[in-house]
Amino acid sequence: MSSLPLRQVVLTGSRTTGLANGSNGVSASNGHRAPMAEKQAVCPVLSHRMRHDKSILALVVSIDCIYAGTQGGQILVYSLDTYGRKAIIEGHRGSVLGLCLSRDQQLLFSSAGDRIVNVWCTQTYVRIYSIYSTYDVGDIFCVSYSSALQTVYLGAQNTSIQWYDLKEKDYRPRPQPNSHPSFRQDRFFDSPGPGGIRTPRPSSVQSGPRHAQGGQTLEIDKHHIRQFAHYGYVYCMLLARGAGTEDPNEEVLISGGGDGFINVWRLEKKRGGGITPLYKLDDGREEGDSVLSLAVDGSFLYSGRLDGEVNVWDFETKQLIRSLKGDYGDVLSLAVGGGFLFSGSMNGTVEKFNRQYESSGSFQAHNGRVLASTFTTYRGQPLYVTGGNDNTIALWNIRDCITAPVRTTRTSNDHLIESLRQFISYKTVSSDPKYKVDCIEGAAYLKSVLKNFGAVTEMLNTEDSRNPIVFARFRGNPATSANRKRILFYGHYDVIAAKDALGKWICDPFNMEGIDGYLYGRGASDNKGPIMAAIYAVAELAADKALDSDIIFLIEGEEESGSRGFERAVQKNKELIGHIDWILLANSYWLDDHVPCLTYGLRGVIHATVQIESQHPDLHSGVDGSALLDESLKDLVMLLAKLTGTHGKVEIPGFYDPILPLTDQERRLYDDITTALLQRNPSLGDPEALATSLMRRWREASLTIHRFHTSGPENLTIIPRLAKAALSLRLVPNQEAVQVSASLVSFLQNEFANLGSKNKLTVTIDHVAEPWLGDFNNQIFKTLEKAIMHVWGPIHHRRTSSIPPRPSELSGLTPLDNKPTPTTSSTLAGADSDDVDETAQESNAMAQALQSSAKPTSRKPLYIREGGSIPSIRFLEKEFQAPAAHLPCGQASDSAHLDNERLRILNLWKSKDIFKFVFRELPKR
Repeated sequence: MSSLPLRQVVLTGSRTTGLANGSNGVSASNGHRAPMAEKQAVCPVLSHRMRHDKSILALVVSIDCIYAGTQGGQILVYSLDTYGRKAIIEGHRGSVLGLCLSRDQQLLFSSAGDRIVNVWCTQTYVRIYSIYSTYDVGDIFCVSYSSALQTVYLGAQNTSIQWYDLKEKDYRPRPQPNSHPSFRQDRFFDSPGPGGIRTPRPSSVQSGPRHAQGGQTLEIDKHHIRQFAHYGYVYCMLLARGAGTEDPNEEVLISGGGDGFINVWRLEKKRGGGITPLYKLDDGREEGDSVLSLAVDGSFLYSGRLDGEVNVWDFETKQLIRSLKGDYGDVLSLAVGGGFLFSGSMNGTVEKFNRQYESSGSFQAHNGRVLASTFTTYRGQPLYVTGGNDNTIALWNIRDCITAPVRTTRTSNDHLIESLRQFISYKTVSSDPKYKVDCIEGAAYLKSVLKNFGAVTEMLNTEDSRNPIVFARFRGNPATSANRKRILFYGHYDVIAAKDALGKWICDPFNMEGIDGYLYGRGASDNKGPIMAAIYAVAELAADKALDSDIIFLIEGEEESGSRGFERAVQKNKELIGHIDWILLANSYWLDDHVPCLTYGLRGVIHATVQIESQHPDLHSGVDGSALLDESLKDLVMLLAKLTGTHGKVEIPGFYDPILPLTDQERRLYDDITTALLQRNPSLGDPEALATSLMRRWREASLTIHRFHTSGPENLTIIPRLAKAALSLRLVPNQEAVQVSASLVSFLQNEFANLGSKNKLTVTIDHVAEPWLGDFNNQIFKTLEKAIMHVWGPIHHRRTSSIPPRPSELSGLTPLDNKPTPTTSSTLAGADSDDVDETAQESNAMAQALQSSAKPTSRKPLYIREGGSIPSIRFLEKEFQAPAAHLPCGQASDSAHLDNERLRILNLWKSKDIFKFVFRELPKR
């Protein structure tokens, strides 16, 4: 856990408070003072947590974004909608200690330990102004901005408050380069070393952080400085209206310092926004009891001090009316909103105080110090945001905050998240009998969600007491009942086991958590997230009376175990299900993490067990071993060796004969894929080699030997009586699983007979799934394509690296041979794993693109095939004589079936919108 010196820690509360009047551009309560809560407080809910590699020192929120200043000089920008990171602004050489927004939220002001205040455009993240003082101000702890006066105020370590009137920026003399802090010697850090040698200074101001470039450099007038504004560091500042002045609309500056005083300053419009003392808030104690944080709520001012003390001041009487004492250490940040006062302290605890200034609970917000906080309301939900030296930002849903009544629909994204959270909490692991009750309860919960949205629901039992199928039917517009179309959505509520014995999961797999813009939990991506998105899409259409088709849901509970009992249950209930026009499923992932895809083909699979058993028992190799003995494991190895030849070629006669050739139209799809992938990731290699690698995964059949098992004790002297192996064959469209299974058994029997062994061979076909190939030119695929282009919109391509790839990277060849390196799903996901950060760091390039005449265009999704198998899709097509289409919702890095399975929140929202588009538009075709 990182820690900071006190002089850098204590300042953060000042610019992170949510002001009731919104004078710094960040309104915590929409301009109204919310009444304090009278009811019993409840425990806040952690909505999301964003991680970084440095302490979070400052926070400010706009109408749709969170801005966070870090110890490393960066400003992080997050979306309040998806919690995804929109940008990383590398803005300062020192820690970012203060942030504030203009009233119109077009300008972001940042102050830091590098003695600079930067002003950023919140649309392009480009620096507009860089403001500095000619004095050695030290760290600039806090910054405020008066939109009315267009004046920037900064509070500094050298006890001064300084200001700059932006209206005069074009009339003042141009700054002298040698007066910039980058060229001035620091009394401490630039002291001479041995021999009187100093570290060379940079040759240019432009040699700073990569985004602290350009813009107008502004030098503060020496007359625009209030020296000794406090007899101590100026830790915190904020702007407020009507703070004990005759004019209730008069804006004043409030500052707190290391001398223990709170000063209120009048802003002089005729003096370029200059400050003059108005009054001082002093409780009579000795100097030096620092004021570390400030917050305003109407006519009350709250100040945080050492040892957990919070003072309550009345602007009208200018008196201290209450001192609140906590047990959690120095109060480093304060925030007001929703009728509560939030006090963040040294040990990571946040304490809440109600209207009567009674503690209404506390909670552990961070594993370390709470260094910054703010309050906002987003989509009708009160949110308390905290930052700490555990390098995280936490968002808390303060459910007991009383806010203005806001109507929220039952199908809102917030409700979708909560439904998914509850859905994931059921351990619906179909492969383990001990989770049988969880599976039944999970199915019952899903049925209740569907029923509550108006669907007719029923549990369809499967044979041998397998997990039931959840059936639901949403009826479309009654006026169209005569010719209403019917769409079947297929999915599965069962999941792969998520044992975490090695502690690799970053959260409880069955307690979904929001982290870094993703939802982590088993089933989030496969397949509970897509199912819930589809349900909410239909529910929204039904609520808007825009559902013109019948939507049928068939959600099984045995997909991860081979869809046991699914086919017979569907056939038994075919009359209940009724006629189907189209089939839609969403049970796979994009090819990478950036480009939406549509899947039109899946490989099939045959799982088989090959067993060889001898008549003798387990023997000792030293006592009984000889060339005359037919050993079961030897026979098994020789037999399996017959199955494949060089480079994995399957030797079963006629195995490859039914495979369809590559058409010119499909070849063009691979050209689209390689172009899109290589444009973002040149290191993936030569386009032809990449296309070949993908074809081998998608279009070519293969055989894999998974594991061996032998009888007897596990030591080096045993000749096992029994040996068996598990193998699988991946089939491609036009190969028939039944026919290939028969050929496999026949081939193994013939080859075993040639061995002349006295042992017994048994071949068991354990599971079969047919391959599937869809028509990517049909109506459902074209509707999905249109939906993706509409919902995802233009795709901005990343600027490729200027460093040319090595020849081996271009060719896709290894140094040892000319065999193409296989491109795996992890390769494609890993190649782009840091792209969010890289895109954010290319904010200047993005700004140039916005200013250029070239406009990004919506592009079609990539049409891909998958190497995996879904047993039910081909069966459903045959059974209902209806075409199927497959919409991947997740990204390549979702880690389905692995540790830390996740689904990006943005993908969840967009998937719901795509389903809604398709359910609405497809019946019109």
